[in-house]
Amino acid sequence: MRFNRMLLSVTLVVVALVIQVSVLARLHLPGAVPDLVLLTVLALALVYGHVGGALIGFGAGLLSDLAPPADHAAGRYALVLCVVGYLAGLAKPENGRLKSATGPMVVVVAAAVGSTVLYAGVGALVGDTAARHVGLSSLLITAALYDLLLAPFVVPVLMALARRAENDPLADGGAASKAADVSSGWLSSSGTGLRIGSQRGGLRVKAAKARVARAGRIKGVKRL
Repeated sequence: MRFNRMLLSVTLVVVALVIQVSVLARLHLPGAVPDLVLLTVLALALVYGHVGGALIGFGAGLLSDLAPPADHAAGRYALVLCVVGYLAGLAKPENGRLKSATGPMVVVVAAAVGSTVLYAGVGALVGDTAARHVGLSSLLITAALYDLLLAPFVVPVLMALARRAENDPLADGGAASKAADVSSGWLSSSGTGLRIGSQRGGLRVKAAKARVARAGRIKGVKRL
């Protein structure tokens, strides 16, 4: 991954995790919690592809595993988001731009349901039965609903930011400024050439007038 991708991805994931822990987790909504980190991984995976989505998902999941008040084994959510990011990256459009909102909404619902099932499955393997007490069906419905409601305000914005970083507008601006400097240099040099040409033209006119005046004086002398 290039440096601008890494910097943007880390920044967005950290901001999403802070909002997730400090705001969304304290809303006390019934069932699941809106997963802003998951939506961030999905948005970046739809722009960077399956490899970038897997790497971003693993890093985001690992940060979520280590961030308080996490009460599960470290690496559990990292595995879930790594798989989700990889699969979401396979849905990346060829030109990097989405033609409609149907595709991303389907990806969001599938990711919300899939991540909940996978998280519960990994938890069952390690002896965590919390999903059974809460109710897996309730978690699936509320997770898909909350993420689907939050996605239109998150996914398009993050995808636009990722595409902007991918196009590297700062580098384009630098090239444009260099081109402007070069063009201004050409304009200034051409302007100098015009000034020199006008000066030469003035000297030629003056020389011609001097020759005419001299010829007139010579003719006047001969007549005398």
